[in-house]
Amino acid sequence: MFGPISMDLYLPALPALTSELGAATSLAQLTVTACLIGLAGGQLIAGPLSDRFGRRLPLLVGVTAYVVVSALCAASPTVEILIVARLVQGLAGGVGIVIAQAAGRDVYEGGRLIRFYGRLTVIGGLAAIVGPLLGGALTALMDWRGLFLVLAVIGAAILAWAAFGFPETLPAGERTTGGFTRVGQDMRFLFRDRRFVGAVLAQGFVYAALFAYLSGATYVLQGVYGLTPQQYALAFGLNSAGFMVFGYLAGRSSERWSVIGTLVIGLILAGVGAAGLLAAGLAHLPLIVVIVSLLLLVSGTAITSPPSTTLALSDYPHIAGTASSLLGAARFAFGGIAAPLVGVAGAFSILPLGIVTTTSIGLAAIAGIIFLTRRTTTTDADSSPTPTTEGTPTCVE
Repeated sequence: MFGPISMDLYLPALPALTSELGAATSLAQLTVTACLIGLAGGQLIAGPLSDRFGRRLPLLVGVTAYVVVSALCAASPTVEILIVARLVQGLAGGVGIVIAQAAGRDVYEGGRLIRFYGRLTVIGGLAAIVGPLLGGALTALMDWRGLFLVLAVIGAAILAWAAFGFPETLPAGERTTGGFTRVGQDMRFLFRDRRFVGAVLAQGFVYAALFAYLSGATYVLQGVYGLTPQQYALAFGLNSAGFMVFGYLAGRSSERWSVIGTLVIGLILAGVGAAGLLAAGLAHLPLIVVIVSLLLLVSGTAITSPPSTTLALSDYPHIAGTASSLLGAARFAFGGIAAPLVGVAGAFSILPLGIVTTTSIGLAAIAGIIFLTRRTTTTDADSSPTPTTEGTPTCVE
């Protein structure tokens, strides 16, 4: 939940924050970018640490830091200090994201693992629905500093649950040893696996399209098509509901039918949605076309998430944290690069959104064709544990 709530809950108050701190709009936008960078970097740090020290300790440290830094964000006297605090808040929030995925790999295998990743997608979609609605409602009751205090309270609630309800999922005997050298060896080992690289690239490019939507949809729907904030909230809620529903269905489809097949369907659906946005940018099409295209894009993204996560993590139970960190970092890093590109033509053009989403989905499809059409895993007994296919669904191939 840390990604959606850290971004969506606070966005409605961004204009007020800009005004109160006397900051330029571009500088205030860096508070968003800093959080995205932190969410990506936090996963790269927490994943390998959780492989070495277990899942529970890094999780408790990360969530505690999230609570403290959220309170510091609320007290920031200048936008420069807020940018730094948001970066650290993202770093701390990334811990929860990566450990949620890695802990699932610790305790589940086969079909149960795929169902678990489907549920993670559903929870992310639910947080994406609740975040903007809650943020909009709270903005009427408190200022932007109050919203950061709400994030601190949410973090404290998650911390309490983790402290009393989250057991250690990685036994001491299954943890890695060594320092940064071992982490580098593990990462090189992962990058020699075509299937892992294909899953990471496909997810990275698909999430680039998703973040382009998150960055540009408000300008398109309100600036170009004249929707009110309430109508935009309804459209956003519809897309988030589609993300939840299709994320759940993707988990069931991957389990009962085919992991690769489900990924292909997700890419096709997202590609149709992106093509619809591109067509709307080239010729001013009716609003319904844009709404349906956005829904297809978001739903297709949700469909790709469970199979991609399964492909990336299923073979690496002993370094699931490291594998999860690279997958999660790719999602936010690619998204952070794509998001600003949708504004290059100003706030009243849909064409950049169509170009960025279509290009991103096209690159995801190319990555899938190159890396996922055949399976080649290179092992190195001297540098990393040999990957295991125990518990991997036979339908993966």
